Amino acid sequence: MAAWFAPDRARRSVFVLLLSFGFGGGVAYGSWTRVCAGRACPSIAILDDYRPHQTSKIYAVDGRLITELGLERRTLIRFGEMPAHLRAAFIAVEDKRFYRHHGIDYSRVMGALRANLFALSWEQGFSTITMQLARNVFPDRITREKKLSRKLKEVWVARELEHTYSKDRILELYLNQIYLGSSAYGVETAALRYFGKSARDLNVAEAALLAALPQRPESYNPRRYPARAVRRRNLVIELMRQQGYIGTDEAEEAKAYPLTLSTGQDYHDLASYFVEWLRQTLDARFGRDLYERGLRVYTTLDIDMQQAAERALEAQLEAIENNTYGRFPHRTFAQYLAASAENRESGRPQASPYLQGAMVAMDAETGEIRAMVGGRDFDDSKFNRATQALRQPGSTFKPFVYSAAIRAGHSPNEILEDGPISLPLPDGTVWEPQNFDQGFRGPLTLRTGLAMSVNLIAVRLGLELGAEAVVDEARRYGLTTPVPAVPSIFIGSADVIPLELVSAYTSFATLGVRAAPIGIRRVEDAAGAVLWQPQQRRERVMPPDQAFVLTDMLRDVVRGGTATSAVTRAGFTLPAGGKTGTTNDYTDVWYLGFTRELVAGFWMGFDRPDRIKAGAQGGQLTAPAWTAFMREVYERRPPPPDWTRPTGVVTREIDVQSGKLATANCPAASRRWEVFAPGAAPVELCPLHPGPGAAPVAPGSDASKASKRGNPAAR
Repeated sequence: MAAWFAPDRARRSVFVLLLSFGFGGGVAYGSWTRVCAGRACPSIAILDDYRPHQTSKIYAVDGRLITELGLERRTLIRFGEMPAHLRAAFIAVEDKRFYRHHGIDYSRVMGALRANLFALSWEQGFSTITMQLARNVFPDRITREKKLSRKLKEVWVARELEHTYSKDRILELYLNQIYLGSSAYGVETAALRYFGKSARDLNVAEAALLAALPQRPESYNPRRYPARAVRRRNLVIELMRQQGYIGTDEAEEAKAYPLTLSTGQDYHDLASYFVEWLRQTLDARFGRDLYERGLRVYTTLDIDMQQAAERALEAQLEAIENNTYGRFPHRTFAQYLAASAENRESGRPQASPYLQGAMVAMDAETGEIRAMVGGRDFDDSKFNRATQALRQPGSTFKPFVYSAAIRAGHSPNEILEDGPISLPLPDGTVWEPQNFDQGFRGPLTLRTGLAMSVNLIAVRLGLELGAEAVVDEARRYGLTTPVPAVPSIFIGSADVIPLELVSAYTSFATLGVRAAPIGIRRVEDAAGAVLWQPQQRRERVMPPDQAFVLTDMLRDVVRGGTATSAVTRAGFTLPAGGKTGTTNDYTDVWYLGFTRELVAGFWMGFDRPDRIKAGAQGGQLTAPAWTAFMREVYERRPPPPDWTRPTGVVTREIDVQSGKLATANCPAASRRWEVFAPGAAPVELCPLHPGPGAAPVAPGSDASKASKRGNPAAR
C-alpha cells in the first residue's frame, strides 16, 4: 500500500505543478496580450527620427560656455566617437549579456524572481539596457511604478526595439539618454560636467566612474561623496576585468587612478540676470525649441568683464555697509541673509530689503553688452534692476540738457549765474531748487556747471532752452520712459531704465552715434545652421563736432569735477569721461563713465526708495565701483585711444570769469583753453582784466561788445 501511495502522491504533485505552470502561463500570456492592447504601449516608430531633448547652450563672446537652458542638460555624441572602454564600462555593470540577448536577459529574470519571492518584495530588478532605454525614452507611457503591468510594457517595447534597431544603435541611444547626476543627461554632458572634457577623451577610470552613476546618481555623486564614488568606480573596473574588457594590469592601474574632477569654473551660475534677460527674448521667438532642440546661442557677454563687474559692485556695496563712507543705518546684506535663513527655519516673515546695485557695460561702437548685473543675489530676487527698474537718474540726466544747449548754438564758455531760483508752478506752488551743498557760486561757465554738477546752472540752462527741447533731446538719445515737460527734469526727476541710460551714453563715447543695446550675436540650431542673427542698431544723434565739445566737457567730470577723487586720483588716468548722479534725499546714486571703447554705468539704492545714508553722493559711493571695474578691464587689454578732434572744431584761450577771449592781462589761474564747434567760438575780449590804467568793463556792456579782435590761431 505504501509502495503504491508514494508514486501516486508524486504523480499528483507533478500534475498540480504542471497545472500551476499552465495557469500561470495562461495568466502571463493574457497579461502580455492585454498590456499593450488598444495602443497602451508606445510606438517605437518615433525613434526613426528620434533625437533626445538637448539643452540650448549659451556661449560668451569668446566661445566659452556660460550656461544651458532646458529641462535636461544633454549634448549628443555619436556611437563611433565613444571610446570602446566607455561602452564596455556601462555594459559590464548594467547588462553584461547585452550583445547576446534579444532585449530580455532570462538568466537575470529568474534570479530576480527568486530573490523577490524570498524577500516578498521588489528587492531586485532585471532591466536590461534595452529595457532601461524603453522607459527613459517613453517616461510618460512607461512610469517607474513597481507594477507588473509596467514591467510588461518595458519588455514589450524592449523586444520591439531589438527587432527594429541594431545593438549599436540601442547602446548609442541609451548612452545619450541616461541620467548621470548633477543635471547631466548622457555621457557627453556628464564628462564635461565632472571632468571638463569630452567623453571622447575619457580614460578607463573616468569612464568607469560615469558607468557607476546610473544606479543611484546622487548617492554616488563624486563631488559630494568622493570615497563612495571611488568604491563604486572600482567595482565597475573589476567587472570590466572579469568580463575580459581590460587586463589585470590595466585594471589595477585604473583602480589606483586618483579621482581628478574638473577644477575649472562651472559657469552655469554666471551672469544670471543677463541670461534670464536673454531667455525671455529667446523664449518668445523659439518657444519649446529653446529647451529641447539644442540651440546654440552666441552672446556678446565677456566673462572676464562680467566677473570684474560683479566683484567691483559687491565690494563697493560691502564697503558702504561696513561704514567706510560714514554710518550706514540699514541692515546689511550679510545680516539679511542670516536672518532669512533663520526665518525660513522658523516660518517668520523675511527680513527688510537690503542695499541693492546694478551695472551694465556696453561696447561703445556696437552696443554689445559685455557685462550685466541686475542685483546682488539672483536666487533671492530675480528682479533685474538693470533692465526693469525705473529710477530717477539725478544729475546723470544733465548731459541731455547740455546736449540740447550745444545743439542750439551754446558753447561751454558761456556764463550763467549760480544763484537762487524761485519758479511758480501751475498748481500754485513755488519750486526752489537747491544745489547739493545748498550754496551758490555766482557766475560759472557751462563747462564748470556740468563738471561740478551744479543744479542751478542746469535749471537756468533748461529754462532758457525750454522743457520740450530737453524732452526731445532725451528721446533722441533713446530714452523711452515718460519724461514730462516740467522744470524738474533738468536735474533728473523723470524715471529712466538703467540699460537705456547706459545706451544713451554710448553717444558721448563715439562722438554722436548712439548704439542700441544688443546681447545676442547669432542663434544656430544643433547642426550649425543660423536661425537668427540680430542686427546692430546705430543712429547718429549729434554732429561729430558738437558731440566732441560735449564729450570734452564730460571729461572734465573726471579731470577736475565730481568724479575726480574716485576716478583719476584713485589711479585710473586713461582717457575717460562720465557723470555722477544723486537724487533727492540721497535715495539713488549713480556713476556712468566711458572710454572711447567702453561705456559702463553703476547704480545703487533700495528697491523701495529710501535714504542710503546722510550725504550720499554718486561720486563718493558709486564711482569707486566703476574705477575698480575699469582698472581690472584695462589690465587685460591695451589702453583706449584718445578722442580725435573732428575737422572744424577749434580751440581758444578764454577767461573763465567772463567767458570771453583771454588777454595778456587775464590772470593765469583764470585762463584755460576751450574747444568750440564751428562758428561757436567767441570773438569778444575779456572785459574784466583790462591793461594798466583801464577800468574793467562789465560783461555784456556796450564797451564790451565793441571790444573785438580777430580770432587767435588755433592751438
